[in-house]
Amino acid sequence: MPTLLHIDSGRLYGRSVSRELTAAFVTQWKASHPDGRVVDRDLNATTIPPISAEWVGAAYTPEQARTPQQKALLSLSDSLLAELDQADEFVIGLPMHNFGVPSVLKLWIDQIARVGRTFSFGERGPKGLIVGKKATFIIGTGGIYDAQTQMASFNFVEPYLRSVFGFLGVTDATFLTAGGTSVLNQGHDRNTFLAPHLQAVQTHAQTFQGDHA
Repeated sequence: MPTLLHIDSGRLYGRSVSRELTAAFVTQWKASHPDGRVVDRDLNATTIPPISAEWVGAAYTPEQARTPQQKALLSLSDSLLAELDQADEFVIGLPMHNFGVPSVLKLWIDQIARVGRTFSFGERGPKGLIVGKKATFIIGTGGIYDAQTQMASFNFVEPYLRSVFGFLGVTDATFLTAGGTSVLNQGHDRNTFLAPHLQAVQTHAQTFQGDHA
């Protein structure tokens, strides 16, 4: 049974461009996988505490030696990691915040980037342990940050996500960006703006699903 992990991090809900686009992706995925399963994770509806020294200590303590308190500290991380483990594919929606990823997405990444679970260190250096999975990142940006544009150097979203997920072993990653969403605050028609981005998401979703068809 193919499983898709669907993650959203936009705070605007009904007004969120990234949420509307990930919803279109999920709809297409379900249509192609009537026997598939979707796991939804809304990061704004999940209380994710910042990483603490105690959390780090628990993560680096061998599992069999962890105290009940350490196990409790890692319980949320364990749940989030279980969602990653069971999924074949990920679709992650996010807006750009101050040229980077939203704070809730960074908190989630901190919880799932765990030694011995999603990466390890050996004689040849670090090794990603999340292998054989595909990821699609759907990003909404107020301005235009495409390559070769004046603001391209301010885009820290794609380089960061490509690096951190590549470090964890997810090298099959696609980035779909709806740039220039600020025009929606200036009276531009939302449907007209979204139309090409919805088409791009749906077209990619069909290709993305080909291995399971």
